Amino acid sequence: MNTIKTLKKDKLTVNVYETREQMGIAAADDVASCIEKLLGEKDTINMVFAAAPSQNDMLMNLAKKALPWDRINALHMDEYVGLDKNHPQSFGKYLYDHIFGLVNFASVKYISDFGESYSEILEKNHIDIICLGIGENGHIAFNDPGVADFNDKKLIKEVLLDDVCRMQQVHDGCFPTFDDVPKSALTLTVPTMFNADHLFCVVPAKTKAEAVYRTVNDDINENCPATIMRKHDSAVMYCDKDSGQKIL
Repeated sequence: MNTIKTLKKDKLTVNVYETREQMGIAAADDVASCIEKLLGEKDTINMVFAAAPSQNDMLMNLAKKALPWDRINALHMDEYVGLDKNHPQSFGKYLYDHIFGLVNFASVKYISDFGESYSEILEKNHIDIICLGIGENGHIAFNDPGVADFNDKKLIKEVLLDDVCRMQQVHDGCFPTFDDVPKSALTLTVPTMFNADHLFCVVPAKTKAEAVYRTVNDDINENCPATIMRKHDSAVMYCDKDSGQKIL
């Protein structure tokens, strides 16, 4: 899939595509290639998935691929406190509908089933691949500015969501009003995500244009948590023309 532009900032590769559809296909192709390479080297791998409309195109294309899914353990990145995985607005329900329920994973682990004891699963299972997005405030998972900690000692934690993050859930069509959005969530911490071997970050839509610009151009710090990807040895960010407009 041809890019409009490819750039490198520190260690982060950024690919910008003409359309959201092209972005999703390219990201899914790269994730699939990484899966196949890793499964040529080991019996099973562990993958973490983000739940957000930004992931729709990539997940749709990835789920269609004839991969050895029964050698992949799937993990859940974050979840609202107070919503179980079957709640219509839960991230667990989103992931079930878009990937977990569509392919035959070796196992699927939901944060909402384990709560803070989910850290025990993470301790025992090194993460090979994370498929993630970034928020309008530059967050990764629910590590918003103000709670993101690049030196966090925890693997998972409960956080209060900032107003920009909560409003994004309204912009994304996940909740009808700001007041309907839960105020807290469980999330993998920044070090847990950074310690994964491969990061594939999919970020479409004009609402993310400023966050993409900041991820590429800001100093690397917790005010824009996504900037930490620029230190990772294997991180790629996929944008469409709308989200990438300020870096073209």
